Amino acid sequence: MVRLTASDIRKLTPPERVKKLEELYNELSDVRIQIATGGGTENPYRGRAIKRAIARILTVQREEQEGSS
Repeated sequence: MVRLTASDIRKLTPPERVKKLEELYNELSDVRIQIATGGGTENPYRGRAIKRAIARILTVQREEQEGSS
Protein backbone atom coordinates (compact mmCIF):
# COMPACT_ATOMS: atom_id res chain seq x y z
CA MET A 1 0.00 0.00 0.00
CA VAL A 2 1.25 3.46 -0.81
CA ARG A 3 1.58 5.35 2.45
CA LEU A 4 3.34 8.63 1.79
CA THR A 5 2.70 11.51 4.11
CA ALA A 6 3.67 15.08 3.33
CA SER A 7 6.35 14.98 6.02
CA ASP A 8 7.86 11.84 4.46
CA ILE A 9 7.89 13.51 1.07
CA ARG A 10 9.54 16.66 2.42
CA LYS A 11 12.39 14.52 3.79
CA LEU A 12 13.20 13.32 0.27
CA THR A 13 15.61 15.22 -1.95
CA PRO A 14 14.18 16.67 -5.20
CA PRO A 15 15.79 13.94 -7.39
CA GLU A 16 14.39 11.25 -5.06
CA ARG A 17 10.94 12.81 -5.38
CA VAL A 18 11.15 12.77 -9.17
CA LYS A 19 12.19 9.11 -9.09
CA LYS A 20 9.34 8.23 -6.70
CA LEU A 21 6.90 10.12 -8.91
CA GLU A 22 8.00 8.12 -11.97
CA GLU A 23 7.61 4.87 -10.02
CA LEU A 24 4.09 5.85 -8.94
CA TYR A 25 3.07 6.80 -12.50
CA ASN A 26 4.33 3.41 -13.75
CA GLU A 27 2.50 1.60 -10.97
CA LEU A 28 -0.71 3.50 -11.74
CA SER A 29 -0.35 2.54 -15.38
CA ASP A 30 -0.01 -1.11 -14.40
CA VAL A 31 -3.12 -0.95 -12.22
CA ARG A 32 -5.11 0.69 -15.03
CA ILE A 33 -4.00 -2.02 -17.47
CA GLN A 34 -5.07 -4.74 -15.03
CA ILE A 35 -8.49 -3.14 -14.69
CA ALA A 36 -8.89 -2.61 -18.45
CA THR A 37 -8.05 -6.22 -19.28
CA GLY A 38 -10.68 -7.43 -16.86
CA GLY A 39 -8.24 -8.97 -14.44
CA GLY A 40 -9.15 -6.60 -11.67
CA THR A 41 -6.80 -5.87 -8.84
CA GLU A 42 -6.21 -7.44 -5.48
CA ASN A 43 -7.13 -4.17 -3.86
CA PRO A 44 -9.60 -1.93 -5.71
CA TYR A 45 -8.51 1.05 -3.59
CA ARG A 46 -4.92 0.80 -4.91
CA GLY A 47 -5.45 3.17 -7.86
CA ARG A 48 -6.93 5.86 -5.67
CA ALA A 49 -4.10 5.56 -3.13
CA ILE A 50 -1.50 5.91 -5.89
CA LYS A 51 -3.24 9.00 -7.31
CA ARG A 52 -3.28 10.60 -3.87
CA ALA A 53 0.43 9.89 -3.35
CA ILE A 54 1.18 11.49 -6.73
CA ALA A 55 -0.89 14.53 -5.78
CA ARG A 56 0.96 14.87 -2.47
CA ILE A 57 4.35 14.81 -4.18
CA LEU A 58 3.26 17.39 -6.74
CA THR A 59 1.84 19.60 -3.99
CA VAL A 60 5.08 19.53 -1.99
CA GLN A 61 7.08 20.30 -5.13
CA ARG A 62 4.82 23.25 -5.95
CA GLU A 63 5.02 24.58 -2.38
CA GLU A 64 8.82 24.51 -2.54
CA GLN A 65 8.86 26.26 -5.91
CA GLU A 66 6.60 29.04 -4.64
CA GLY A 67 8.59 29.35 -1.44
CA SER A 68 11.89 29.76 -3.26
CA SER A 69 10.54 32.45 -5.63
